[in-house]
Amino acid sequence: MVREVMAIWREITITTRAATDFLEITGDLMADLQKSGVKTGMGTVFVPHTTAGVMLNENADPDVLYDLKQALDRIFPPSLNAAHAEGNSAAHLKAALIGSSVNLPVVEGRLRLGTWQGVYFCEFDGPRRRKLLVRWEGK
Repeated sequence: MVREVMAIWREITITTRAATDFLEITGDLMADLQKSGVKTGMGTVFVPHTTAGVMLNENADPDVLYDLKQALDRIFPPSLNAAHAEGNSAAHLKAALIGSSVNLPVVEGRLRLGTWQGVYFCEFDGPRRRKLLVRWEGK
C-alpha cells in the first residue's frame, strides 16, 4: 500500500526590533500550517542565519525571556573580546547555544505543544530582517 505524504517548504520573513530580541512565532507557524493542509505529521523550523536561532520555551511569563537574556549576556557578554573580526562573537556563540532548528509535532491540523510552550525566533545581532524556513510534512 502506498501512502501519499505532503512535504512543503515555506519561507517566513521576520523583522527584529533590537540587538537581542525574542519574538514568539507560534501564531505565525500555526497560520502557515493551516495554509499547508497538513493534518498529521511534523514541522521543521530552520533558521539560516549564524547569529539567530529558534527555540521552544515558556510563553506565559515574560520574565522567563528576561532571565534567559540576562543569563546569555552573562555567559557571552557583548564586550566579549574574541578573535572574530566583525565584533559579534557573542551573537554567534548565543546562536550556537540556542540552536538553529526545532521539530514540531502536528496532530489534527494543530501544533502539539506543551501547555506553556511557545516557539521563539531568537535574534542576537539585530535589529535585522530575517527569514525562517519551515517544512510541513505529513498527510
